[in-house]
Amino acid sequence: MKEIANVSRRGFLQGMLSAGAFVLSVQVFPETLVAAATAGGDALSGAAFQSGVYLAIESDGTVHIIAHRSEMGNGSKTALPRVLADELEADWKRVKLEQAIGDEKYGSQDTDGSHSVRDFYEPMRQAGATARLMLVRAAAQKWNLPEKECKAELHAVVHAASGKKLGYGELAAAAAKLPVPKKEELQFKPKSAWRYIGKEAKSYDIADLVSGKAIYGQDARIAGMLYAAVAHPPVLGGKVKSLDDQETLRVAGVKQTLAIDPFKPPHGFQALGGVAVLADSTWAAFQGRKKLKIEWEHGAHSVFNSEAYKKELLETAKKPGKVFRNIGDVDAAFAKGGKVVEAEYYAPLLAHAPMEPPAAVAEYRDGKVAVWACTQNPQGVQEAIAGTLGLKKEDVTCHVTLLGGAFGRKSFPDFAVEAAVLSKKAGRPVKVVWSREDDIKFDSYHSVAAMYMKATLGSDGKPEAWLQRTVFPPINSTFVPGAVNSEPFEMSLGFTDVPFALANHRVENGAALAHVRIGWLRSVAHVYHAFAIHSFVDELAHAAGQDPLAYVLALLGPARIMDRKELPDDYPNQAADYKAYPIDIGRMRHVLELAAEKAGWGKKLPKGHGMGLAVHRSFLTYVATVIHAEVTSGGKVIIHRVDSAVDAGLVVNPEMVRQQFEGAAVFATSLARNGEITATNGVIDQSNFGDYPVARISEAPRETHVHIVENDAPPAGIGEPGVPPFAPALYNAIFAATGKRIRELPLTRAQLA
Repeated sequence: MKEIANVSRRGFLQGMLSAGAFVLSVQVFPETLVAAATAGGDALSGAAFQSGVYLAIESDGTVHIIAHRSEMGNGSKTALPRVLADELEADWKRVKLEQAIGDEKYGSQDTDGSHSVRDFYEPMRQAGATARLMLVRAAAQKWNLPEKECKAELHAVVHAASGKKLGYGELAAAAAKLPVPKKEELQFKPKSAWRYIGKEAKSYDIADLVSGKAIYGQDARIAGMLYAAVAHPPVLGGKVKSLDDQETLRVAGVKQTLAIDPFKPPHGFQALGGVAVLADSTWAAFQGRKKLKIEWEHGAHSVFNSEAYKKELLETAKKPGKVFRNIGDVDAAFAKGGKVVEAEYYAPLLAHAPMEPPAAVAEYRDGKVAVWACTQNPQGVQEAIAGTLGLKKEDVTCHVTLLGGAFGRKSFPDFAVEAAVLSKKAGRPVKVVWSREDDIKFDSYHSVAAMYMKATLGSDGKPEAWLQRTVFPPINSTFVPGAVNSEPFEMSLGFTDVPFALANHRVENGAALAHVRIGWLRSVAHVYHAFAIHSFVDELAHAAGQDPLAYVLALLGPARIMDRKELPDDYPNQAADYKAYPIDIGRMRHVLELAAEKAGWGKKLPKGHGMGLAVHRSFLTYVATVIHAEVTSGGKVIIHRVDSAVDAGLVVNPEMVRQQFEGAAVFATSLARNGEITATNGVIDQSNFGDYPVARISEAPRETHVHIVENDAPPAGIGEPGVPPFAPALYNAIFAATGKRIRELPLTRAQLA
């Protein structure tokens, strides 16, 4: 294992400057958000964006780019610097990436929501173009030549007429003395001149990843640290009633036990509380924890039982709820009669279960904390630790390691808070390590949901009225005591933004009380909303006696930009995103037709085989998935082929897009086949991959084909959009193969034999 050296950003930059380097700081946040924050508006939940990203060029020509987002296989650490390097006209072989610490000066560092490239593509281009222009000007001044006659060309500035050439390293000191150009002076490279944008690229860290040299949160350590395993309250909000740690203290290697105070509602990002065992190894800490004798006071959430709660949600979904979208007159259309189709859908709680469970090292010293964590949100780590220990945010330094997967879990910094609290109490550095069992039993879970759908069909088979309700404990329950209804942002995740041309349409939300921590998982509410919407569309197609592909295309209607008036007044994208990212029905139709064509939709299949499809827009990206599945006579489901067509606008790295969608197919297979977290008397029943399995090779798709649509639309999300259409496409394929309609996730609940 490597020791972690505490190299500050300031120290790094001082080193660069002392070497005569050129260091450039540029604004890195979208202008719409800057304007909102400057005017006192609510930019990203009130977080003011005051940040910079730094580019440094050494005198030897080495280009340093700071990667300010977390890397967990999502590829942003490679993609964003390549955008900058392209506009800089840098040689990628001479670029070194430096991982940023948590600092609001970098803008948002919360690496979730599939918005790393979307939010920072333009700022990175500006950074590269700005530096390139300054280097060209420095060369022109040295040569006493007109600037327009000089040109950047692969890590150098050249003057073609005279044959003069100066490398970036030779120009760095002179360029650093020039004034920073205004944005209006920049000239971006044409697409035809791009070296890296849109081109295949391996991960920057690939050599370390495949050789075992990469440092993850579980690898980080510093001299003199203790290892900690925490016994958390089995029920959310529980407290220690009595403790006997005598046997624990007799375990070899165990040094002491320490209490972690219960959280104060709302729990937010606080530690869960409990008792920590500190030892000289993880093994000793885990063995010592087994010997703890704790009597718990479970609290109000001990009433939580999954089956009873499921019935409660389904009953709520049958009743009128809070209206979020209302077009036409649904009640009047239903009153006219006609063929009515009703269906109830259910999706359970889900755990993230990344390959690497949470881990963090913290050292509290002289009123300051340094922490090393596999976190998606280093600024969240700063805020949570500072709030818990009564420190200033700037007194908490968060170093970001590589993440061995995350799927949203590591945006919650509770494990880092535990390390900081224990370090202060113990007077030594402490590493908190969560086991797989800890990770699954004490996760911030993806919400359980029940959905009710109802439509009446006209003579042409199309819905004349469409009612949909969703009921789930909202994410806001994590931050607001007693929150039981969804906020508009969750409803807009695949539910209020249904793209179909419907004359009478109403969307409602029912109340649901949370009994566990509710967080966000890869694609968030799109998981269950897409499952209900696109399963129901398939049901309507069959009820109308029509081909599902033709039926969905008919519901989408002609290619058009969906009018903003068709969406709710509080639709979250209206302020910042809708102008640049409107709902484009033409793009949606295209990915559906492309996926169907590549899959061979309509071809004759053997008995027991079927094809299913779904098309969904999430994180501003359009994805259609067609699945060819087989159900054997014994009820075994075989996924023969997956075809996903994706239109994410401008694609920076096609290789990473394919990787993300291939990974999404396996991830979504796990959710669709096996994903279910349940509770008995408030205690989570599952604990490891034995009872919360991920898809095995025999269960995963045998073939996955990703078809990328090329266009010049602004870049959109990549990491999450591959998940939502998968489950409905699979379940629709199972119906096509068997005639059995399944309305609950996961498949383990279904009887297919």
